[in-house]
Formats: sequence, structure tokens, C-alpha cells
Amino acid sequence: MGESTLSWMKGLVPGSSRSFLRQKLFALLGAPFFRFGHQSFSQAGEDCVLRFLFLDCKISLDQVSYLDIGSRHPTAGSNTCLLYLSGARGVCVDADRTFIELYRQMRPRDKVLNVGVTDSAEPASSLYFMEGGGSTFNREEADKRVQSGTACVTDVVTVPMVHINSLIKAEFDAFPTLLSIDIETLDLRVLKALDFDSFPIPVICVETCHYSENHVRDKDHSIADFLLSKGYEIYADTYINTIFVLSRWFRSPQPGAGARTSEGMGP
Repeated sequence: MGESTLSWMKGLVPGSSRSFLRQKLFALLGAPFFRFGHQSFSQAGEDCVLRFLFLDCKISLDQVSYLDIGSRHPTAGSNTCLLYLSGARGVCVDADRTFIELYRQMRPRDKVLNVGVTDSAEPASSLYFMEGGGSTFNREEADKRVQSGTACVTDVVTVPMVHINSLIKAEFDAFPTLLSIDIETLDLRVLKALDFDSFPIPVICVETCHYSENHVRDKDHSIADFLLSKGYEIYADTYINTIFVLSRWFRSPQPGAGARTSEGMGP
């Protein structure tokens, strides 16, 4: 559904009905499934686990904020869409601009940024678009897929980059409740650049298996080893993604939601 179609539909629908219809569009476009009576938009039910985690910690979901790096589509495969529908809001970041306008239409409370997130001071980087809709900043990964015959590079564009610490400092009063990150082999590099002393993010959801063209995916233990060394523990694992909680936060008598997003967010 393109931007022009959405704008045309918006003009036909009274303002009082838009919220209701937006919920219906989420269900249609996101192709969600249900777990224990809750819609799930994520790849393997991670969003339901995150929702349960916050509610189990007696945290009101409208107090939860998130930073979703590698957010891609606003509903399909999203780890944060269910939280958004439950009242949370945050910052969604993706280097691929394909769904940026759709985010603004479907998730107006969120702020969406068309940039790449990096561990260095580089102002821009090349983004390799792969056949089938994927993309990566990792030239070696792109070459690997081409050489294996499983994909080909369809386009290369230059994308502005921002350091993860600069991003959090600019977009949050302190830090988000949740960091969801999926940036195709670069997750560990960016996590290692994160200033955990300044930004003790309570919950991190990150992809912890290697890319594969089929259902057999090798598990990557390096991210878990690193986050465990930073005071996190594993709360849940869907094999594709692992959800980590900061131990001192999780084991406190009353875990809090942390800081809200900055005032520059949507309404």
C-alpha cells in the first residue's frame, strides 16, 4: 500500500474513525498470529514475551519506551508493534527507507529515522540491497551471499550513519526501557560501542543466530557472552532472538520503566 493510497483513504475517513481503522490495518498488513489470546507481530513471539515481562514487573505499558534498530516494517516481523498498540512508544530506526512513510502513517506516536547505526564516527556508509528484500552494511556478508549463489546485490546506496550513543543521547531523556536490535551481523559491534554506564538499558532483544536460507541456523553465542559480562542475564530465548534483562534492574523489588523518550517524539 503506497503513500498516495494511504493519503487518499485518510481523506475519506472521518477523524473519529481513523484510530479504529488503523487497528484493523495493523491486523491486515502485519499478518499477525495469536499466542495466549494476544496478537503477535514478531518473528517468533518475542513481542508477547516482552509484553509479559513488563506486565509481570508491574510496569504500565504506556510508560515503556523503546529503541528499535533495524525496525524494517511497522508490523510484519516487528518486536515493538504489540507494545505500541499497548500504549508504548519509541524511536524506530532503519537504513532502508522503503517503509519509513508507512511507519509515519501507521505508528504516528513513534519517531522514525532513516539512518544507519554504527560503532564508529563514519558519517555515511554503503548499504547493499539483496535480492528478496534484505539489506546489509557488511560488504563481506553481501559478497558471501553472492558467492554462495543464494542472493545477488540489486542496489547500493549511501546512507547517513549515527553512533549508537549519540542516537540515544539525542532521542531520549536518559535511555529507553527496551533496545531491540537486528542489523545483520553488525549487532555485536554496535552493542560493544554502547556506553552501558551512561545508558543501563533494562531490556535488550537481539538476534542471536546466523543468517541462513533455510530453517537450520547456527547459534551465535558471542552476543550472550558479551552481555552477560555487562551484568545482563537471559530472560528468554526463541533461538532466533534472545531477550536479556539487566540483572540489577530485574531483581530489584520494583523494576521501573526508565526514562521516557524525548519531547521531540510524536503526539
